[in-house]
Amino acid sequence: MWWKFIVEVTNEYKILRGMISYSALWPIGCLIQQTFEGKRFKNYDWERCLRYSLYGTFVSAPMLYTWMRCANIMWPRTDFRSSLAKAFTEQAAYDPFAIVLFFYGMSILERRTQQQAGDEVQSKFWDTYKVGFFYWPMVQTFNFSLVKPKNQIVIAGFFSLIWTTFLAYVKTSQKEKPIAETM
Repeated sequence: MWWKFIVEVTNEYKILRGMISYSALWPIGCLIQQTFEGKRFKNYDWERCLRYSLYGTFVSAPMLYTWMRCANIMWPRTDFRSSLAKAFTEQAAYDPFAIVLFFYGMSILERRTQQQAGDEVQSKFWDTYKVGFFYWPMVQTFNFSLVKPKNQIVIAGFFSLIWTTFLAYVKTSQKEKPIAETM
């Protein structure tokens, strides 16, 4: 009974499909990253998981949903060429904004100052963007060319689990300062 209700609601309000997916996938990515750090159930940072859930649900999923809708309007065909155009446009237009917003937004959720959030964006953006530049065009070309539009946000979500785990790693890593800055 409840499953039928969820299916009906998510078919009516498609954005909810991605929000429900991301409310679970983002904290799972955070938990995977913490497991790689050596943490286990008794010492996971559950507040960090909550921040990832909030961010995934209320920022990332609606933003990605909006981008997917725009991309499917701009390139309604699902052939390989249109899919490549969507994927590389996403990499050039959407991903830089999404990466900046992730580092900045998560820093603010951690109660850091705007200056600290900006510093983190500045120190981690380019390395993160370079990895995404190789990962996302392949993922999204597959997604745009082979997956029905109504399921693209969910499929992107599953590939996003890998990406979120990577983002959680980058977020918690400390980038070493160049020698010139330390002198």
